Amino acid sequence: MQCRALVLSGFGINCEDECKFVIEKTGGAAEIVHINELIEEPSIFEQYNFLVFPGGFAHGDDLGSGKVLANKMKYKLREPLSQFINSGKLVIGICNGFQVLVKMGLLPVPDFEQRITLTVNDSGKYEDRWVRLKINKQSPCVFTRGMEFLDVPVRHGEGKLIPKDDGELRFITDNNLHAVQYVNMKGELAGYPYNPNGSALNIAGICDKTGRVFGMMPHPEAFNSITNHPAWPFGIIKEAQGLRIFRNAVEYLQTQ
Repeated sequence: MQCRALVLSGFGINCEDECKFVIEKTGGAAEIVHINELIEEPSIFEQYNFLVFPGGFAHGDDLGSGKVLANKMKYKLREPLSQFINSGKLVIGICNGFQVLVKMGLLPVPDFEQRITLTVNDSGKYEDRWVRLKINKQSPCVFTRGMEFLDVPVRHGEGKLIPKDDGELRFITDNNLHAVQYVNMKGELAGYPYNPNGSALNIAGICDKTGRVFGMMPHPEAFNSITNHPAWPFGIIKEAQGLRIFRNAVEYLQTQ
């Protein structure tokens, strides 16, 4: 099966072009679709097997990052979204898109009940720089298969993951849903600035139990060439690691 990605656009989403680019670069097909088109004609979902919530500032982050778009999707597109996920297709949310998935209630369980949130960074400021992530090899996440570490940029002001209670955090860790964590250059969990937001257990991204719904705060689509990395002039960057997230998705769909 060929990867056919629907990349959301509209109302302040601003990373759709990069997402489309990396999907096509890794062998998939992608189209950018405005959210209003989906609301008007939900059957559009049936044409695709990969749904991408890109980064940006949807609705200006009024009422909190991702909240307005999350409500719009939840109350106007709940049924087609449920059908999309339950039919075995892939979903990824990046940065603002991750915030939307969380506040819509699609992560860590895709049942439209919010269990965690992403809120203001402990630093109290917008963090715009590169970080290192460690991949949880025990995670069921489709997107991170075969990976160990990932250098990737962050650019957010509200990326601190907080669970509703300790039980929700245990659910995430017991099921290895914490697919990626912020680490220092030695690959160890560490505080600020390595953890740019103060997220619980340094969690940078989570998936559901199937591994097919995934959200992360950093921007893998922004590492699509070795020249993106600040260390590329030194000749030590051999691969645009962000592409691996999308290549995994494309290759997974090709086997279905």
